[in-house]
Amino acid sequence: MRRSAARAGASAQESGAETAQPVPTAAPDAQPAAQLPQPPQRQEQVPQQQRYELRTEFAFQLPRGYVDESGTVHRDGVMRLSTARDELVPLRDVRVQENPAFLSVVLLGRVITRLGTLPMIHDGIVENMFASDLAFLQDFYRQINAEGHTRASVECPHCSEPFEVELGGSRLGES
Repeated sequence: MRRSAARAGASAQESGAETAQPVPTAAPDAQPAAQLPQPPQRQEQVPQQQRYELRTEFAFQLPRGYVDESGTVHRDGVMRLSTARDELVPLRDVRVQENPAFLSVVLLGRVITRLGTLPMIHDGIVENMFASDLAFLQDFYRQINAEGHTRASVECPHCSEPFEVELGGSRLGES
């Protein structure tokens, strides 16, 4: 009997006729009836992805500035994060092998991507910078490649007041 009733309902829907379905109604002031247990709803466990953008380029301003052949001073620049290749390739450079202090010059020439209006940056430009600008760039390199800073929290041994100190470091490329 059920199959024939289901078929009759289906044929009525196919012909465009509507069949009446019983709709439960509740009085406005009535208490809700005990509900039948609902099947547990499947909650999709979607791992929440943390949106983390890695900043790879950092702007800087040189204390004095690089002076090119025409006398133009270039102070504003951009340095990118260093890669392992950036630190390894200069070790094969003959100038670095002869004089390890030259490592920072070659390394900075690789990671500085912009300096003023200069069309290209290379180690020859870094080599001709003022010593104070070179020291600034070495420190800046350490800061951006060491999770953003080279500071350490310490406590005064006399008054126990906490404060931060800037850590000096070894030469660039020597982690």
